[in-house]
Amino acid sequence: MGEVTDRPSARILLVDGRDRVLLYQGRGLAPDGRGHAWFTPGGGVRPGEDLREAAARELREETGHVVDPAALGEVVAVSSGLWTSGDGRVYRATDSFFLLRVPELEVDVSAMEDLEAGLIESFRWWSIPDLSATGELVYPLGLHSLLERLLYGGAPATPVTIPWHLP
Repeated sequence: MGEVTDRPSARILLVDGRDRVLLYQGRGLAPDGRGHAWFTPGGGVRPGEDLREAAARELREETGHVVDPAALGEVVAVSSGLWTSGDGRVYRATDSFFLLRVPELEVDVSAMEDLEAGLIESFRWWSIPDLSATGELVYPLGLHSLLERLLYGGAPATPVTIPWHLP
């Protein structure tokens, strides 16, 4: 393995008034690099940006929803692991997840960066039972269990560590 680059990301568990989480469907995200997977809004942290600022920026770009970074609260879950980009670069990702509840939200993807827009095929609001029953690939792994814990048990005192999603 060559040089490994650290890549922190800020991700949002965006939950509506009916306890559904917003997920995007993207191509090329399965472990084989060809299949589809569902994932949360969010993305890489820019130099000089803190996690909350990055999460608020990504949320605005990917959903059109504007939120004060302070309203995101604390990180509720983390996941970390290695992944390789299409050009062979190796990254050590650390995904930090924030929980944000909104009563209702009409998703506006018009501010997405071209790269993001090119990877995303659709979006959908998922209920916990839908997540539990699906045979589709969803990141983070075990999202339904994490959401049950967060929505019905409250925010953890320290972030929950969840499994990394790529081999």
